[in-house]
Amino acid sequence: MFYEVIPIRVFRAGSGVLTYSSDLKLKPGHIVEIPLGRGKTYGIIFKKVASVDFPTKPITRLLYDTPLPSHVLKSIPWLSSYYLTPLPLVAKLFLPQGLGKKRRIASKSAISNGPERSICIQNSCLSDQASNDNIPLNPAQKQALRALQTASTPTRLLHGVTGSGKTNIYLKLAENALQAQKSTILLVPEIALTSQLVQVFKHIFRTNICLIHSKQTEAERHLIWESILNSTTPQIIIGPRSALLSPAHNLGLIIIDEAHESTYFQENTPKYSALRLASFMAHTAKIPCILGTATPLTADYYLAKSKNALIPLDKKAKSTAKPPKFHVISLREDNNFTKNRYFSDALLENITSNLKNHHQTLIFHNRRGSAPLTICENCGWQALCPNCFLPLTLHSDSYNLICHTCGHTSKVPSACPDCHHPSIIHKGFGTKLLETELKKLFPTAKIIRFDADNAKAETLDAKFTEVKNGDYDIIVGTQTIAKGLDLPLLATVGIVQADAGLSLPDYSAEEKTFHLLTQVIGRVGRGHLDAADVFVQTYQPDHPIITSALKNDYISFYNHTLHQRKLGHFPPFYYLAKVSVTYKTEATTIKYIKKLYSTLSNTPDKSFIISKPTPAFHEHTSLGYTWQITLRSRSRATLLEILKSLETDSTKYHFSIDPPTLL
Repeated sequence: MFYEVIPIRVFRAGSGVLTYSSDLKLKPGHIVEIPLGRGKTYGIIFKKVASVDFPTKPITRLLYDTPLPSHVLKSIPWLSSYYLTPLPLVAKLFLPQGLGKKRRIASKSAISNGPERSICIQNSCLSDQASNDNIPLNPAQKQALRALQTASTPTRLLHGVTGSGKTNIYLKLAENALQAQKSTILLVPEIALTSQLVQVFKHIFRTNICLIHSKQTEAERHLIWESILNSTTPQIIIGPRSALLSPAHNLGLIIIDEAHESTYFQENTPKYSALRLASFMAHTAKIPCILGTATPLTADYYLAKSKNALIPLDKKAKSTAKPPKFHVISLREDNNFTKNRYFSDALLENITSNLKNHHQTLIFHNRRGSAPLTICENCGWQALCPNCFLPLTLHSDSYNLICHTCGHTSKVPSACPDCHHPSIIHKGFGTKLLETELKKLFPTAKIIRFDADNAKAETLDAKFTEVKNGDYDIIVGTQTIAKGLDLPLLATVGIVQADAGLSLPDYSAEEKTFHLLTQVIGRVGRGHLDAADVFVQTYQPDHPIITSALKNDYISFYNHTLHQRKLGHFPPFYYLAKVSVTYKTEATTIKYIKKLYSTLSNTPDKSFIISKPTPAFHEHTSLGYTWQITLRSRSRATLLEILKSLETDSTKYHFSIDPPTLL
């Protein structure tokens, strides 16, 4: 018997499958070991071939008796063609690292210890599962649930405002799937950012829960993958983007929480959107795919409206929930900041009141570190990363300059390296500086900071219970604290500079700013306290993105953004591709990007828009210099044809299709 096999190693440009022979009766989806060149690799049986007229090598061995499920097998060629990625690289994406290694059974029990390292619990009995009474739904939630269950399209967008109770709807959908002996995949942007949602699922569904996250070792992830493949009972698989690749048999439901998050797009090859892949899987398996978010991506909202797949949930889950009181503070008026340059007088007064009443305050600023600029007042020298040419950020606790792009670290100079003058100053501010200032202003308050600089024991995930119980008075952080938090004692949100992200040179900058502001504002006014306050400090109080976020007015934001996208020829009106060139020297990079621009400009096809060559936002990295060109067209097929013509020299040109950002 002969079989076409997709190897997980690229063996020849433009090829995707190889034909092998075997005496075994294999099925599509079976994972096998195969000879390739002078060595061996692994592959996935694609299909059986009746006969061949050329010599073949035999398949070495079968790794697992259970083949990959049908929806996974169908996803591999689709993902390859949709994102123009070699078939072997896509196949490798669906298989665990260390495939073929023998894992000790003892590791399995080790994974089971602790909430963050639990492996799937095989249990065919569903008697421990939650009953309908344990998942209460209010009338608005019941209406949304019915709409989700009866929608005609596989992919449905659940647009639920913060605090509307989307989690209870997820629970009910997952429960229904379990009762029908179907598995559920629940995607979250990051386990650490959605610890409450994970805890709720683990509490309600005590068995059949499988967690996947970045803290797990290769061996742990491998064992989890094997347990999912071999499971004969329905499961709820929770994890980030990679959880979608799990080999869950009899899949009945896909849920993507916080569906607007950019982490659902994989930036490394193979580059793909988990939302698009989930939608394809749902269509293939004829199951629902639910995109849940309070702030949908503009393109997703537009598509859902056009397909009648939009389900609104615009009421808070708790009837006692009252909107917070907003205080807009102009950063242009110095008289608002007589006591401190970073915190307005009104915000400081409110924090003082919270401390007296044993209420919590959340201070949000989406920039970590102490100061983002280190310069010489005498000659203008600036501390830049030698790899990225981007400003180094001062971290005052370690008193080091750190690059937030590549991680390069250097000492703070006592004098200017250029003019040798001692007038080195640090400008701007980040969360570490804000934490330091707050400790000076409120010396008796318990203050904690959450950002990417936290040690493992100091992360929000590790400290969540203490934060929720009110052990900390003031919480400072970046976007880590903006999402998924429901703190019963939180009375105030202070946004230190609301317009910080609006000036970024990217078509999605306004959209991301709206998402962040809406999410962080949604941490209060959830019905726990009688009153809540939001202080918004900004240089642009009248900016349409700021005003829409303060009013929780998604439709105004959507209409504004849609108008801007139409004028600029961006999604959802145009498909987008980014082509980049990277070389060690700037001259070589510019030479090839200009050559590419000339070639594309002279093509007979004029149905696409090509931008002029520009330096990438991170122009210089350890890899060299990068310049880029963007392509836009109303036809995705047109862009794919253009990009296919570049595949002959992939060492020069790299591309990203449907990128969520051009930075």
